[in-house]
Amino acid sequence: MRIRIDAVDLPGLTCPPNAPADDRAAYRNIHVAVQRRNRPTELLDPQPGNGASATWTLECSTTASLTGIDVKGPYVQGGPGGRFIYLSWGTVDETGAFTMFRRAKLMLDAVPAEALDAAERSGLLVGSLGLTDACGAPLCARVLPPTITWSAAVCDVI
Repeated sequence: MRIRIDAVDLPGLTCPPNAPADDRAAYRNIHVAVQRRNRPTELLDPQPGNGASATWTLECSTTASLTGIDVKGPYVQGGPGGRFIYLSWGTVDETGAFTMFRRAKLMLDAVPAEALDAAERSGLLVGSLGLTDACGAPLCARVLPPTITWSAAVCDVI
């Protein structure tokens, strides 16, 4: 199975969003990426914070468990019953180095069971969300429905 994260409404390249140019406390040239499990510096496809949208596709495996379907993969964090995907926000300097300053935790245990069952059959689970919080900053903390919508789709790649 694959998980595709479809993100829109990115917050821009500066955090806080309206920081003056001379504000040394502001984060600049922010990007967002999926963090690999147990490797916080290994990121999947960093996207600029001012993009129109961002999409990541993750390879996963599923197994039956006592509580339903357990999802595992190189970009799936946490243990059984508490799996999640990290979207890491960071600054990118002139050398291309990424320095994380916050993360969003996409909670897989909050995926509706019917969506996960259908995704296991179809081959693709899609999480759709906006990445700007109510203050105009990068979305962070635990991300649960209705902030993210989970659905099954047909996997078009074999």
